[in-house]
Amino acid sequence: MSTNVLFIGDIVGNVGRSALKRVLPALKSKYNPHIIIVNGENAAAGRGITANIAKEFFEWGVHGITMGNHTWDNKDLFEWIDDEPRLVRPANFHESAPGQGMAFIKANGKQLAIINLQGRTFLPPIDCPFNKADELVEQAGQKTNNILVDFHAEATSEKIAMGWHLDGRASIVVGTHTHVQTNDDTILPGGTAYLTDVGMVGPKEGVLGMERNAVLHKFITQMPVRFVVDEGKWHLHAVSVQLDDTTGKATRMQKIRLTEDEWLLM
Repeated sequence: MSTNVLFIGDIVGNVGRSALKRVLPALKSKYNPHIIIVNGENAAAGRGITANIAKEFFEWGVHGITMGNHTWDNKDLFEWIDDEPRLVRPANFHESAPGQGMAFIKANGKQLAIINLQGRTFLPPIDCPFNKADELVEQAGQKTNNILVDFHAEATSEKIAMGWHLDGRASIVVGTHTHVQTNDDTILPGGTAYLTDVGMVGPKEGVLGMERNAVLHKFITQMPVRFVVDEGKWHLHAVSVQLDDTTGKATRMQKIRLTEDEWLLM
């Protein structure tokens, strides 16, 4: 018996949401996922998520949503995060933060624990993600062998370190936040499927999804600018992983990279 997990990288703005809606039926058909998880921390105009957007994702067939450093950018989140068990924010935020850092997703007769953590290198100083990972992976293992960790972090080294730290204890460790899909997908010796960054879903002709002229102006002049999500053509990045239900170890993984001009799945 096995569980197929589809994890889709950071959804960025309206372009990313439109791409997800358009392509998700084909992804379901090709990869037959039992459980679909997306990172939604950039879903609302590039910053945060709203209740309506989360509802749309669930209506389209998404089962769980992870977040990151833009979790609190839409203030209405405080009004509903405690009532939405399918959304997780970084578990190593301060213990007073609303919401949860781990959830148990059940769908199509399968169960998957999803854990969200945020890195500390080049990001705000928060609680140690490695210690929190130890705590939550142990808790999750009491309910299911299938455990996914979304490590929302900037530094490649910190992400790789987390992969090795959890090898053999988590089923999947994937990175988000940097919006560029890396080419280091592997199943580690202990059976953990690892990828430094899954990538993003959104405009491919901007800079990490943002309108490129504003970003260029910032780099060249160092003057304040307002970043907005680009409106160009999209690309979509994801990863499909098959897990052995008996052991929770990964038996197969495949990166997914699609563009608006060439995306039909055979």
